[in-house]
Amino acid sequence: MGIDKQSDIAANIQIGPTDLGMVRIYIEAEGGIELPLDFDPEEAEEIAEELRAAAEAARLVADGGKPKRR
Repeated sequence: MGIDKQSDIAANIQIGPTDLGMVRIYIEAEGGIELPLDFDPEEAEEIAEELRAAAEAARLVADGGKPKRR
């Protein structure tokens, strides 16, 4: 499956700090899959920037490629 393909897999995601100063993204999916992913704060900020950029790109697709006025 590619990143731009839809999926019927359901998952829960939790994000928070660990007691070791890391940022954990915890994913729990069907079939007993548990995936804890730990990142240092700088990596977490890079991921957040990528999420924001992807959200903006998705909005452009949903709006037919027209940027929104602010």
